[in-house]
Amino acid sequence: MTTEHPSHLAEALRSRRWLLSAWPWRALAYLVTTVPIAGILSVGLLVIGAPLLAAVNGLRLHGRPPSIALLLFLAMGSLTLLALAPIVSFPVAAVERWRVGLVDGRPLASSPWPGLVARYRSAATWREVAYLFWLGGFAPVAYWVFLVLVLLDLGMISSPLLAGDANQPVVIWRPIDSTGEAIPYAIVGVLLIPALWYAAGLLAALQAAVVRWVLARPVDAAALREVARSRTRLVGAYEAERRRIERDLHDGAQPRLTSLTLQLGLARLDVPEDSPAARPLAVAHDQARGLMAMLRQLVHGIRPQSLTDLGLAGAVRELADAATVPVDVSADLRDELPEIVETTAYFVVSEALGNVARHAQATRAAVRLTRAGGDLVVEVTDDGRGGADPARGTGLTGLADRVAAVDGRLLLSSPPGGPTVVRVELPCRR
Repeated sequence: MTTEHPSHLAEALRSRRWLLSAWPWRALAYLVTTVPIAGILSVGLLVIGAPLLAAVNGLRLHGRPPSIALLLFLAMGSLTLLALAPIVSFPVAAVERWRVGLVDGRPLASSPWPGLVARYRSAATWREVAYLFWLGGFAPVAYWVFLVLVLLDLGMISSPLLAGDANQPVVIWRPIDSTGEAIPYAIVGVLLIPALWYAAGLLAALQAAVVRWVLARPVDAAALREVARSRTRLVGAYEAERRRIERDLHDGAQPRLTSLTLQLGLARLDVPEDSPAARPLAVAHDQARGLMAMLRQLVHGIRPQSLTDLGLAGAVRELADAATVPVDVSADLRDELPEIVETTAYFVVSEALGNVARHAQATRAAVRLTRAGGDLVVEVTDDGRGGADPARGTGLTGLADRVAAVDGRLLLSSPPGGPTVVRVELPCRR
């Protein structure tokens, strides 16, 4: 399935409107502008390639070894070619990165000149050199083959006009004596024009793909690993801070608030109901109880006590018992899980079951906890109406963000009419 406005040639080729769009002309412009660049590079390669091929044929066919002068020429020429290639490849690569925009709208970052010494030591440089040899070696051959096909097609189309010529034109392999014999070839030639347009697009798309593959700035794997480690450290530090806040609330603020609520309740018993202080005291007592309930919810939201006491499977069964619809729980967890993974999985189930109760109109739900390789897999399914869409609310989006924070992924299947399946995969690296 293609988009209405393809961003690159390979995508546009799958469109039914390919021949009616501007993409064939863009592909043709890309191929035509390749010819002078590839031609100059191929001449440079032939300076070394032609004598080398002659020497190899002489040795293979006649058993005649190459002369000392030819060997010296080939050695010096090859060394000179390799020495100049990193310098020549820099402007060529810059032009190619710019020129590929004719058939590919996705940006391709350019590399600044790193210095002469660094140029020879960079792996990206030798990727550009490899592209230089590909452009000067393979591209001309492919272009010649395509040109031959185009000329053959033009010969077939023009064969009725040449059939009366005294030179008796030959179409493909058969001589043409009359216009009647040439007309079928002309018809086939006209029918082949769309195929040639597609072939031109494929050739341009292939070259553009090679440009993106070879000339794209390589990903710094070491930097990515460091980013992943840094992200893990941040998530771990964040989780540790959450646990500290939980302990402070549970062991510090919560007992004091409980004591305050108790003292206010005792004071209400000692104050007559018709006293002027009775009503303000009752309001203060109710507010203290409300604050107590709010504090319990905050502590529960940081890390539920049931998760600490019962483990993930037990805490999920407790959530299922409290759900408004019947929930079947299946847990196959033999190994101990990292704390951050347990917490994330718990809130995934909690949010998913909350969505079932609020939106799904389901009569039944199921939760499955399994280990697959090094991942914890959490699946929550329901038989509700389906049609869940992250764009319509923040619940699923927040859930996906929570899962992504621990390097996991969330998959959602919710066709209209149901069923809805929420699958979360959490890596269990320690």
